[in-house]
Parts: sequence; structure tokens; C-alpha cells
Amino acid sequence: MSNVKAGLRYSAEHEWVTSDSPAVVGISEVAADALGEIVYVDLPEVGAAIEVGAVVGEVESTKSVSEIFSPVAGEVVEVNDAVVADPAQLNADPYGAAWLFKVAVTEEGPLLDADQYASDNDAQVSA
Repeated sequence: MSNVKAGLRYSAEHEWVTSDSPAVVGISEVAADALGEIVYVDLPEVGAAIEVGAVVGEVESTKSVSEIFSPVAGEVVEVNDAVVADPAQLNADPYGAAWLFKVAVTEEGPLLDADQYASDNDAQVSA
């Protein structure tokens, strides 16, 4: 059973986002577990203007390719080059070292709290 980290908010498309400024965006352990062994990550460029629900990148595994949808709108202010260089981090630490990008948020999309997301995805909430 996948873990869902408490204190984060989640999109229905399996991205998580923090309430920080700038907000940090990543993919959930639910998504990482479903994808399997992740071998490639494509992220938006620093300075890119992104919209809620827009495709901003992709994650490829040995099983499939999945698009990354932005849970927020704003300007990308930083990307995690370490996860691009070593995509397997998404399987090992999706809520920590494997964050994807940071956004100066201007708008949020519909987001779920950890309990709602866990309930919708047969997962458990962890601290």
C-alpha cells in the first residue's frame, strides 16, 4: 500500500504541492508505485508560465509514460536537476529529494488534502 504524506495537498492527477512560497511540486508515491521503475523525467523550464491542469512535463518508466499536470498556476522558479539526472529518486523518495519544480503561485487548482487523496487511492496517510 502506498503512503500519502500528511501536510501536502494533492491533485486528482497524482501531483502533490506544498503551501510554501514558492510552492514545491512533485508526484505522489501512489503515482511512482503505479509507474514502476522510473527512467526519465522531463520538467518545465525555469521562467515558464504554467497554468492549472496544463501538461508541464512527463515521467517515463519501464512500463509507461505519464504526463505531469500542474496543480497550480504561476512562474516556474526552480527545477530539480538532480531528479532529471537520476529519475530513480522518484521511486525512492517522492516526497523528499525527488521534488520536481518550484512555482511562484498565482492560482491553485482543485486540491485534495492527504486524507481525501489517500481515501480516493486506497493508500495510507503517513507523517
